[in-house]
Amino acid sequence: MKLETIDYRAENSAQQFVESLRETGFGVLSNHPIDKRLVEDIYTEWQAFFNSEAKNDYMFKKETHDGFFPASISETAKGNTVKDIKEYYHVYPWGRIPDSLRANILAYYDKANALAAELLEWIETYSPEDVKAKFSMPLPEMIANSQKTLLRILHYPPMTGSEEMGAIRAAAHEDINLITVLPAANEPGLQVKAKDGTWLDVPSDFGSIIINIGDMLQEASGGYFPSTSHRVINPEGTDKTKPRISLPLFLHPNPAVVLSERYTADSYLMERLRELGVI
Repeated sequence: MKLETIDYRAENSAQQFVESLRETGFGVLSNHPIDKRLVEDIYTEWQAFFNSEAKNDYMFKKETHDGFFPASISETAKGNTVKDIKEYYHVYPWGRIPDSLRANILAYYDKANALAAELLEWIETYSPEDVKAKFSMPLPEMIANSQKTLLRILHYPPMTGSEEMGAIRAAAHEDINLITVLPAANEPGLQVKAKDGTWLDVPSDFGSIIINIGDMLQEASGGYFPSTSHRVINPEGTDKTKPRISLPLFLHPNPAVVLSERYTADSYLMERLRELGVI
């Protein structure tokens, strides 16, 4: 099995995209409407931020979870005991953002949200009728004006050789949210777990955008759309000295949205965050 890149502008792109999500939990789009130059500028700006001491002036707040999360408190993926090798910054439009970085990152936030709403329409359009019937409301409406959608700027620093045994940049995990929108990072390393248990490289051509299913859409679709395990592996050879920036936008429904008979978006999120030890 191979994860193919789909031309956003192709006549049958929506159907191909939804078929890819159904088969692999992932879809990769080229020629999409998000400007490559904007993404490139963000990578450059935020790499400089992570290289500076200024990041420590924006330490995250436990009450709101916006701001900078240092490597010392990085996430530990569910089922793992070793922390990921990364640091990151949480961007919400209502949260704290360095003034010099605000314009581009909020422009990207808005553009990625608009694309996500369109892709959710694609998903609903090409879902079987029995799956559509499970949705408590149209999928794009679930995220309309949501204050929970999170843009995370991830920084994977250069490898030094002193990393904890067994640690990788991001251990195998699934995302909690509806869908995740991710521009191809400035370095490869993202992999998705296939149905046979093997790991596939996700196409990382700069300018492409990667979308994956989260646990909430898996729940809302009764399992029709799979939330697939993925990871970011450590670089090898000379690539070990290269940092990696990544910009996942985690699309979260409004808290009161009903996902299934068992969960609202809020109750599902709180359960998962408790499992991860975040709350």
